[in-house]
Amino acid sequence: MSVRIGDLDYELPEELVAQRPVEPRDASRLLVYERASGAIRHRRFRDLPEELGPERLVVVNDTRVLPGRIRGRRPGGGVAEVLLLERGEDGLWDALARPSRRLRPGIRIDGAELVTDYGSGRWRVRVEGEPHGEPPLPPYIVERLADPERYQTVYAVEAGSAAAPTAGLHFTPELLARLEVASVTLHVGLDTFRPIQADTVEAHPIHSERYQVSTAEWDRIRRAGSVVAVGTTSVRVLESVARGAPLSGRTDLFITPGFEFRRVDALVTNFHLPRSSLLALVMAFAGVDETRRLYELAIEERYRFYSFGDAMLVL
Repeated sequence: MSVRIGDLDYELPEELVAQRPVEPRDASRLLVYERASGAIRHRRFRDLPEELGPERLVVVNDTRVLPGRIRGRRPGGGVAEVLLLERGEDGLWDALARPSRRLRPGIRIDGAELVTDYGSGRWRVRVEGEPHGEPPLPPYIVERLADPERYQTVYAVEAGSAAAPTAGLHFTPELLARLEVASVTLHVGLDTFRPIQADTVEAHPIHSERYQVSTAEWDRIRRAGSVVAVGTTSVRVLESVARGAPLSGRTDLFITPGFEFRRVDALVTNFHLPRSSLLALVMAFAGVDETRRLYELAIEERYRFYSFGDAMLVL
């Protein structure tokens, strides 16, 4: 199914970009959409168990965000920043660094040594010990985060992400206790949020991301009567393995409208950036026109958007 790039565009008032998380986590709003009936409800995230009902398995991504934004000064006194993305088998990190034109191999930025310049701001970097920087908040969040743990899910375990799986930020331990939950791991890369620049959605080159599912958890997921994926990252893991991929590895599955879902029956997701592969995935699940109408309604109803924003449940 061919999708026009313009279908992934929408106008968002700047004041609807959430700058801080709500307290408590599950007080965020929840826009519920039933695909079969077209029904729409406005709820709070704490109402999720009532919306799902019994016998649904909720699958979360238990990745943990790296404190990978390292700020410091370069020789000469100017400010520089290194953003760690993924550690390679040789111990070096793939990273972004800026201002790249003023950097060269051998420079150290607060313990991060620049090793190889790949161009376009991408570097190989050596870091002594474990990353020790700040949470890598998206650029549209301009307020400083008082508590770094608010950019982590309460079930985050496996460190390795360059960004949070934000649909999971709404859960509290008390809310999780009311649900049947299984976990997978996918380490989120920043390319997830890279805008689609190609003339068609299908021509966009998708990145690959590391994932892992235990044998026991996949057996639960495989046998479940109904699976609710929390976030687009969980969807990519579930649909990759459902198509015969191994239980661990890398996935470059690009889910666009027309995709046949084999294991995901319902989706919990935040509101995503225009022209993003994440929005294309939501459109694949909910429908292109339906998603556009839901986003228009969310803007009209003053929902909060993006990482610290509100959520949507598609049944």
